[in-house]
Amino acid sequence: MPWKTRARVVSAAAAAALLAILTAGCAGGAASETSGSSGDAQEDRYVAGDGSSTSFAPGERTAAPEVSGETLGGDPVSLADYRGEVLVLNFWASWCGPCRSEVPVLNEVHAETKDSGVAFLGVNIKDNAAAAKAFEKNQDVEYPSLFDQPGRVPQAFRETVPPAAIPSTLVIDRKGRIAARVIGETSYNELSGLVETVVEEGGAAAGGGPAGTADPA
Repeated sequence: MPWKTRARVVSAAAAAALLAILTAGCAGGAASETSGSSGDAQEDRYVAGDGSSTSFAPGERTAAPEVSGETLGGDPVSLADYRGEVLVLNFWASWCGPCRSEVPVLNEVHAETKDSGVAFLGVNIKDNAAAAKAFEKNQDVEYPSLFDQPGRVPQAFRETVPPAAIPSTLVIDRKGRIAARVIGETSYNELSGLVETVVEEGGAAAGGGPAGTADPA
């Protein structure tokens, strides 16, 4: 085989290997996943983090953007509804493997902290509504999720979390400020530690509903 022909074959093989890595799923760094809103598949690229977290001191926190929409159950929901509570906001999609594997962690921390003024809200992005609802049912997700097929909510948070990174999780304090973030799949110790730190800041809202009274500025 001529040298130039062998070089082209090696180059093609290397390109194929790289493509396989990039399409291995959202847990593998840069990933290509297929999703759609009404049966028409679309391809979007997502970047998964390594689960590392960042905490922000109270004086360094920025206000979370005002976003609203409907849950997968059709109920209106807004981040403003949760002022006065600590809110854990988790970005996910039904086709994302790490999103699926972290659900038990999210459910466990939710169960342990819901009586301490902590609420959980998922944000389902770039997904098919039927698939997302099936995911919630099959994975026994214990809290609601805002349905955001176009991905507008992560765009609103782009200064804090890359819009293409899923799963990602934010902890928002009682004043509606971003207190912590995890880019990638979170663990029990990581998430519970971040949430506990914000809970211990005090000023928990009375009652267990989503509409609490915010701390005075």
